[in-house]
Amino acid sequence: MAISLPGWRPSRLGLKLFAAILSVNVAISASMFLAVSYSIDRGFIDYLNQAQERRAMLLADGLITRWETQGDWRWLEQNPERWPHIVRFELGQEHRERPSPLGEAQDFALRAPEGEFVVPPRNGRTGSGDWRWLTLYSNSEAIGSLGFRPPQQMMERMENRFLELQQRNLVIIVISIGLASLLLAAGLSWWLSRRTRALAVATRRLTEGNYHTRLPERGRDELARLARDFNVLAATLEANRDARARWVSDTAHELRTPLAVLRGEIEAMQDGIRPLNQENLSSLAQEVAQLEHLVADLRLLSQSDAGALDIHLAPMNLSASLGSRLEDADRWLSDSGLALVTQIAPDVMIRGDAQRLHQLWNNLLDNSCAYTDAPGTLKVTLAIEHQQAVITWQDSTPGVPESELSRLTERLYRVEGSRNRASGGSGLGLSIASALVSAHGATLEASNAALGGLCWTLRFPLLTAH
Repeated sequence: MAISLPGWRPSRLGLKLFAAILSVNVAISASMFLAVSYSIDRGFIDYLNQAQERRAMLLADGLITRWETQGDWRWLEQNPERWPHIVRFELGQEHRERPSPLGEAQDFALRAPEGEFVVPPRNGRTGSGDWRWLTLYSNSEAIGSLGFRPPQQMMERMENRFLELQQRNLVIIVISIGLASLLLAAGLSWWLSRRTRALAVATRRLTEGNYHTRLPERGRDELARLARDFNVLAATLEANRDARARWVSDTAHELRTPLAVLRGEIEAMQDGIRPLNQENLSSLAQEVAQLEHLVADLRLLSQSDAGALDIHLAPMNLSASLGSRLEDADRWLSDSGLALVTQIAPDVMIRGDAQRLHQLWNNLLDNSCAYTDAPGTLKVTLAIEHQQAVITWQDSTPGVPESELSRLTERLYRVEGSRNRASGGSGLGLSIASALVSAHGATLEASNAALGGLCWTLRFPLLTAH
């Protein structure tokens, strides 16, 4: 069942995200405004200084050339109206309708070598702090001085308008960024809070035991990956719940059978239908022993699930353990109509628990005897492959369908679906074998055998020298 939200309401996470994004963008915008304003104030003045100095040098070169042609400054003193044209010509602005604010004639002045003004300043202020003077030389002879107004003085008529314009533009930019940040923060907070709200609702349903809950998987971002992981978790919990229910049901069934037999025999003795003799007591003891064996198997599996299986790993000879148990079982297998074929490499060392491995061999032997038709064959080999001890345990017909192989180690599972003890015991032997193999850090894999039956492949890590 997928999660669908009927509507959207502001969440704490969404509001926090909205405030965080908006605050960060406002802080960035304010910092940018201050930085750009400072850069304009400082950088623009430096640029004006350099530009005005270059213009003064150009005008100075032109005036030196004109002085060398005329020999003095009287031609300019007699015609002072020529000064604006000279300034515009030497600065390359004679074709412009309006001169550059930094190239106006009123921003320059000219003095003769004796100090008299040839072209006086327009505002009459000639202090050393108000103007800068550049001495003019012709053939190493001082022929006068060119004064130019520094940018700080020119800014009196132009900086206010320029800076006001720039600051107004900056304010517009900052307001635009603020509005964009507002919309971005609102959109992101709505989008993220909507998806996290769906996750919160699904999580709450999951904690309430509704394992059918699923999240829609949209996109390839981290939230989509989280939704996929959530769905996998929900599916796993659902499968575990179903397996637990099935496990409890199957366990109850397995326990009910011997208890029903015990109850029936005891009631028969109480009613006088069966005599209370040694033979009937032995039958009761056999049922009790079978019940104890089942309970012991269940306890071992529960310990394995809890990671508390009593196992003591120590260096041991796997070849000796396996060979000894198969040698002891040879006669028993012959009585069951099975021929034993072994091929065991000598002195294969692993870390293992001899008692638990003996239990593992017994479970595999019981499974082969219960499910192999007589006359049949059991073939067991032990070899070293890729720094692992590999045991192949294969028997003859009947085989197992390919689709059933992965379920053989499930608890209380039987291929034929029957619960008849005569056809396969309690159904816990292979589950216990799988648990014992895992406790040794090994693997157990089922496949179809070349002999026509079932093949188990066990891989144990070899003992490494330290």
